[in-house]
Amino acid sequence: MGKITVETCEIEGLKVITPTVFGDNRGYFMETYHYEDYKAAGIDQVFVQDNQSSSTKGVLRGLHFQIHYPQDKLVRVLSGEVFDVAVDLREGSATYGKWHGVTLSAENKKQFFIPKGFAHGYLVLSDHAEFAYKCTDFYHPGDDGGILYSDPEIGIDWPIPEGMEPVMVDRDRNWEGLSAYTKKYR
Repeated sequence: MGKITVETCEIEGLKVITPTVFGDNRGYFMETYHYEDYKAAGIDQVFVQDNQSSSTKGVLRGLHFQIHYPQDKLVRVLSGEVFDVAVDLREGSATYGKWHGVTLSAENKKQFFIPKGFAHGYLVLSDHAEFAYKCTDFYHPGDDGGILYSDPEIGIDWPIPEGMEPVMVDRDRNWEGLSAYTKKYR
């Protein structure tokens, strides 16, 4: 027990986790997940699926969510660095439409817990990044939803260098903004 430090965010439910890293001249060891430690920190979810993606610098994935089968997510970076963002879409939330971002990297080894009811996305900051996450529900094809990453109503301050166009799939580039989401789903 006590092998993680948990920081709460200004948006209720979001948590940034820093594991204890044991290092010596051979390298390091850390527990990336221990149910009892996470439960003691208020993260008492059962994760049923692990996912991993590989991306190059400038790739922006998101902002995604599952419509009818929402998922809690525990995300981290295995190599490289990303700017990871969660947007509150919970009905009745005092922080509805607000966002929180955190830099996750292989170096800082931080994790980001994102509960159900949030849209999620990330921008790759390093030349390459390996991104991994645990989910509390299985992926359901056809249940994908999204919010436009650049919606001015949300106002995410993505660290995109001036003149750089994020690398995205058309689907992510063409999501509607928060107002359209609210009319459609709320």
